[in-house]
Amino acid sequence: MIGFIQQFDPVMQAFIATLFTWGVTAAGAALVFFTKAVNPKVMDSMLGFAAGVMIAASFWSLLAPGIEMAEQLGHTPWLTAVIGFMGGGIFMRLTDKFLPHLHPGLSIDKSEGVKTSWQRSTLLVLAITLHNIPEGLAVGVAFGAVAANLPSATIGGAIALAIGIGIQNFPEGTAVSMPLRREGMSKGKSFLMGQASGIVEPIAGVIGALFVLKMQNILPYALCFAAGAMIFVVVEEIIPEAQRDNANIDMVTMATMIGFSVMMILDVSLG
Repeated sequence: MIGFIQQFDPVMQAFIATLFTWGVTAAGAALVFFTKAVNPKVMDSMLGFAAGVMIAASFWSLLAPGIEMAEQLGHTPWLTAVIGFMGGGIFMRLTDKFLPHLHPGLSIDKSEGVKTSWQRSTLLVLAITLHNIPEGLAVGVAFGAVAANLPSATIGGAIALAIGIGIQNFPEGTAVSMPLRREGMSKGKSFLMGQASGIVEPIAGVIGALFVLKMQNILPYALCFAAGAMIFVVVEEIIPEAQRDNANIDMVTMATMIGFSVMMILDVSLG
């Protein structure tokens, strides 16, 4: 796998990797062809697992390399990390505040962002799209960092990040397509709406890779920015969604820890 990816330039590497993550989103949405619903315990556990993957990816694949790169480039490591990390969180907070969206399982009157007359299906897709923006950026930045030839950035680590994000995209595709199917939308349209939420990842991945290749001095900030954006999504959206049912909290917590462990193994072994 590493040999195959290395034959392409960094932007194409990021594009291929994010096509994979989009594909896993589509695979999750495709469950709608086989069933109208997923057991709530299974769905909550899948979301908890996704949260664990994203938390681990934020540290092992983004924050830690960002801090190391900041030191190598002569920046103040802790200051770089804080500026980038908080910048990512603030960016996602502003996006969350203004972009109309609706979290799965909620009625349309509980939609967030600027009020709009858009349909429920559109708002659901936008909610998961909001998750996927920082994920695509993170993969793009990771592959762009490899091109900078800094020791802390490895092709294996970038691939591990893409695999981890791909794994956690599966329940996100399901979280869009299943509610739409239960509400009477056809299987085909429910699938199309579910996979559409992942389209933004290849776009964000290419933008992230191009950005850091053109401005390598801001690379440490970009890595920490992506980490902050991902942590915001985990804490503000994924974990609350996974823990809506108090009876499942212990199971969700263990699923989160398993997800963290899987991503940690991927990053340490491949990176």
